[in-house]
Amino acid sequence: MRGTSHVRPRIELDKNVYDLALERTAYVMDVFDEPIVAFSGGKDSTAVLNIALEVAHSSPRYRRHLPLRVVHWDEEAIPYETEEYVRRIAQRDDVALDWFCLPVQHRNACSRTHPYWWPWAPEDRDKWCRPLPPEAITHLDGFPLNPPEARPSAPAMNGLLAPGKASTVMLMGIRAQESITRTRAVSRKAVDNYIIPYKDGPSNGNLSKAYTVYDWRTEDVWTAPALRGWDYNRAYDRMEMAGVSASQQRCSPAFGEEPLQKIHTYATCFPDVWERMSERVPGIGAAHRYALTELYCYRDRPEKPVGMAWPDFLAHYVAKFTPEAQAKVSDRLRLIIRRHYRKTTDPIVVKAKHPETGVCWDYLLMIAMRGDFKNRKQEGAGFGVPMPRLWSRYASELVRLIDDGAGPELGHPRPLPSDPYALIPPAYRAGGQDPRDGSPDR
Repeated sequence: MRGTSHVRPRIELDKNVYDLALERTAYVMDVFDEPIVAFSGGKDSTAVLNIALEVAHSSPRYRRHLPLRVVHWDEEAIPYETEEYVRRIAQRDDVALDWFCLPVQHRNACSRTHPYWWPWAPEDRDKWCRPLPPEAITHLDGFPLNPPEARPSAPAMNGLLAPGKASTVMLMGIRAQESITRTRAVSRKAVDNYIIPYKDGPSNGNLSKAYTVYDWRTEDVWTAPALRGWDYNRAYDRMEMAGVSASQQRCSPAFGEEPLQKIHTYATCFPDVWERMSERVPGIGAAHRYALTELYCYRDRPEKPVGMAWPDFLAHYVAKFTPEAQAKVSDRLRLIIRRHYRKTTDPIVVKAKHPETGVCWDYLLMIAMRGDFKNRKQEGAGFGVPMPRLWSRYASELVRLIDDGAGPELGHPRPLPSDPYALIPPAYRAGGQDPRDGSPDR
């Protein structure tokens, strides 16, 4: 049926998220031979770690997992408060922490010509943002150091952490509230929807991922430490004092596509590490000055020249990447457009996302300019917005584009509809009324 959702609806239970996380964690500790906590030092992995420790101490049958194995991928360009917090966790008797400082592949959204960077890269030793921690592990069997292009990302190398045949599960702080992608990740299966087989890289087939706090909200993540007395990363205190909202607080490096919007937070809150960060990756100076402008497609968008077709406008920006990155971005754009036309024959318009596919040219322009190499930006028409309103917005914009003579610029492979309002399914015409007869969105 047109316009139906592919995401399972939320189900209200008579249990709180804390108790549910305990139940999920107990289940994975029963089922898997070895649980591993993926610990970034951030607020979400703090919840995962403390829940896991509480379960491990709760019964003799879980104590076989103590000391609990914890893995920390040190991303180098992080606050010193994060390092201090990870060190406090590492010193706990019930934790066995592996502190990896390896040049894993990371996204550099500051530059289109240098789309990646590698923390702790030996060739960049003089640019490191922090001294190498004394606890650092700088070797992992199976991890290629050279050439840099062969170095995998952290998700792609998690399989190296389970080289044997024992069933292993990575407990990760993935929460559905954070993005459409993460919501979909835990909405596709009716049973054990929070346990996902590991398919991100080479493994023995014995590794899974578990999102034990997937239904927690930001308020839950901060309520739990206050009520339970958990330790936490003091970097968040600095961001709080600087006026950064709780939902926007991040301790990850500020060079990625999404963190780039908050790059100024590092300069304000963490000047000791920012002094080195400001010279760490190509393009960082421009990003610090212009990250929130049309140069990086945040907030503002560059204006398309009149008469240029939208596919050509996107191709102009894709061409600014390296040849390898161009192929990735082009493939991503083609996939999104194909997905749209598999679901509908309706044209893609500029601003209004199609109610069924969530695609518009403005969204595609963002992909073309930023890259979105991690596929974190997913199509979505607007959660919580009534379908009649979405359809009215879409049809109204299509009418306006046709009236302005911009139809050919849309790159639509078929003749444009003579009556865009006829595209609206009858079920989504408010009160059965034709939107042309006084729609509030026109």
